[in-house]
Amino acid sequence: MKTQVGIIGAGPAGLILAQLLHLQGIDSVILERKSRNNIEGTVKAGILEQTTIDILREMGVGDRMDREGHFHNGNYFQFNGQRRHIDLKKYSGGKQVVVYPQHEVIIDLVNAHYENGKDIIFDVEDVTLHDIDTNQPKIRYRKNGLDEELVCDFIAGCDGYHGPSRLAIPDNIRKEHVHFYQYGWLGILSDSAPAADELIYASHDQGFALLSTRTPILQRHYLQVDPFDDIANWSDDRIWSELTARTKTNDGWQVPDGPINSKGIFQMRSFVCETMQFGRLFIAGDAAHTVPPTGAKGLNLAATDVKVMSRGITEFYQNGSTDLLDRYSEICLRRVWKAERFSYFMTRLLHTNPKFDSFERGVQLAELDYYTSSEAGLSTIAENYVGLPIQWEKAEDLKAVIK
Repeated sequence: MKTQVGIIGAGPAGLILAQLLHLQGIDSVILERKSRNNIEGTVKAGILEQTTIDILREMGVGDRMDREGHFHNGNYFQFNGQRRHIDLKKYSGGKQVVVYPQHEVIIDLVNAHYENGKDIIFDVEDVTLHDIDTNQPKIRYRKNGLDEELVCDFIAGCDGYHGPSRLAIPDNIRKEHVHFYQYGWLGILSDSAPAADELIYASHDQGFALLSTRTPILQRHYLQVDPFDDIANWSDDRIWSELTARTKTNDGWQVPDGPINSKGIFQMRSFVCETMQFGRLFIAGDAAHTVPPTGAKGLNLAATDVKVMSRGITEFYQNGSTDLLDRYSEICLRRVWKAERFSYFMTRLLHTNPKFDSFERGVQLAELDYYTSSEAGLSTIAENYVGLPIQWEKAEDLKAVIK
């Protein structure tokens, strides 16, 4: 089987890329190790920044997001029992975010893919990449017990951290950066009323808490915990007690509670792979980088990665130029590192470090006061939260402009 672009992974990165290429008349084939039910049924959080909102609308797959998503013009930072509003729209030049879960984005993209007359090859096994430094790279895999091969012009590795694409880049070319946080998040889904009209990020002496929403009757909340703790140690009553203690305000407000449907603990880490390309292989999304969820950047970085990739591939087929493809890593990593910086900043700003002494906690509270009360601080939070633009110009050109 032959195609122009072989895409490994039917997550947001792979599906968005396929749709962007389709709109340019470029053929692609998606391979996915999981089933359709699995990728559409796995509930995941999702805060879409303005750039991602624009990409989905431009591709013609934003209608349901516009109807059912929760559009927020701001969010709340809470500390010392006081809640302060961050007007994202005001301090970012009119941009906003939408709470629209990742699995809903995937459902919309899969439906659009089939409406385009395309198919997705689900339930593949033993995926390997070959000849990626030639003009005819190949993807080999097993499907229904049979060995198959897909010959491509390009391979897009959108297969996550544990997929084979990143590791196909030679060790002497690939440079990896990883940082593990001493914080874990305990996440719950509960049948309860919304806590507020927008997300609440709370810093408390007992630890961080985030109050989010999914629907008018289903909420998603998080607690900072030891990443190696056992979820069995967290009864529903203990979870609600901690959420209440960490988010109640001085005026007596308390978080609405209700039955908890699911709960789990995960560790947070940051990861960046340099480079994001080798030969005719280009990696995107979680295959190239991961961020702690505090900055809400994961899915959004995947969307902008493949926006850059699709434009480079389109340019190649239209006029034979490889300028953008040659600069794919450079363009993406400039934005990736800034998103990593913001996610690291938000995590450090809001989480309670058990090793902090009273001085360090005082500095942390002063930072929260500064970023939620000064024009400069509010602008910094807002412009990063709604998403920084893609910088298409060459790095050396930007240096010349600054100089």
